[in-house]
Amino acid sequence: MVGGGGPYLRETVRTAVKILIVGHFAVGKTTYVGTLSEIRPLRTEERMTQAGASVDDLAGVRDKTTTTVAMDFGRLTLSDDLVLYLFGAPGQQRFTRLWNDLARGALGALILVDTARLQESFAVMDIVEKQGLPYAVAVNRFDGSPEFPDAEVREALDLAPSTPLVTCDARDRTSSTHALIALVDHLLTDGQEAP
Repeated sequence: MVGGGGPYLRETVRTAVKILIVGHFAVGKTTYVGTLSEIRPLRTEERMTQAGASVDDLAGVRDKTTTTVAMDFGRLTLSDDLVLYLFGAPGQQRFTRLWNDLARGALGALILVDTARLQESFAVMDIVEKQGLPYAVAVNRFDGSPEFPDAEVREALDLAPSTPLVTCDARDRTSSTHALIALVDHLLTDGQEAP
């Protein structure tokens, strides 16, 4: 049975797994965590102001009025004894110091990318790789974003052949679940191949 429903954990839960949801600024991390969370997600969004205009590049971003300033948090119960905790990290460079704390104890990361702004994904991927976290990449489909064959996206991001690459719509629960499954499958396979 997927989804625990209520705000409290079942007494049968024995394993909790921490997963990071990361990506560049305005790629849909807050939406993704909110879509999958069975509880009301914790959000630390603040209204963007003119003071941040010189720091937060809004080029290619439509109707963005808020930004995450600490993290997003959600929970997803996978079975009677297993729960996933989803931690969404802010995407701006000035918040990367938070990532050390958020990454502590994480089993892996799902990196959201936008094909219209792939170049912004490199800094995020670098941080995840420096943390030593296994990861999967999910292309978040935005209306009007260009579509490319997976092979081209994989090459543009310089992904290892074993790194999962999937597409999703962060607003859609089924689509977002498939992206998360790709990461979990990768973590299970990666763990079995370790010496």
